[in-house]
Amino acid sequence: MTRLVVGITGATGAIYGIRLLEILRRHAEVQTHLVISAPGKRTIVEETAYAVKDVEALATVHYDNKDIGASIASGSFRTIGMVIAPCSMKTAGAIASCHSDSLVARAADVTLKEGRPLIMLVRETPLHLGHLRCMTALAEMGAVVLPPMPAFYNRPKGLDDIVNHTVARVLDRLGLPQTLVAEWQGGTRAAKGERDG
Repeated sequence: MTRLVVGITGATGAIYGIRLLEILRRHAEVQTHLVISAPGKRTIVEETAYAVKDVEALATVHYDNKDIGASIASGSFRTIGMVIAPCSMKTAGAIASCHSDSLVARAADVTLKEGRPLIMLVRETPLHLGHLRCMTALAEMGAVVLPPMPAFYNRPKGLDDIVNHTVARVLDRLGLPQTLVAEWQGGTRAAKGERDG
């Protein structure tokens, strides 16, 4: 059984974490361990049509963010890594400074110290120098800073396509199979445009 820790925090973009859980629910071999911060719960209610209990039900196991004695707080609990989607700057700052007073931050710290992938969908804009320094520190510590930036080369037809593209990038980074987005095979329109120009 493959275990993945998923955190949802209070930044805008709760749908990224929800969609990740929805996709992973289809993979019988992946066990998801979910922790949602209090601001994350509020954001789910304000941004989506989901109730918090419905999001928690998408995971194999879910934990209270105050439970720093949970299994995911220990490096001896083997996982393939952790995804925080979305990741608030407050959470990013706590992880960058090793301030592990919540289960999200502690699980992320454990992920880094054990050399496992920590993928953080940091969601803030515009970014001031403190944000940039925080993200630099996280990258230096081994985290993958993956802001959910939309791509347009795949001609998205709606918000679902934009969300799915980011979730696909997360799954690719973890080495998990996904059929949300096809592999890029090179552009033919640009080549034709260059010939016509």
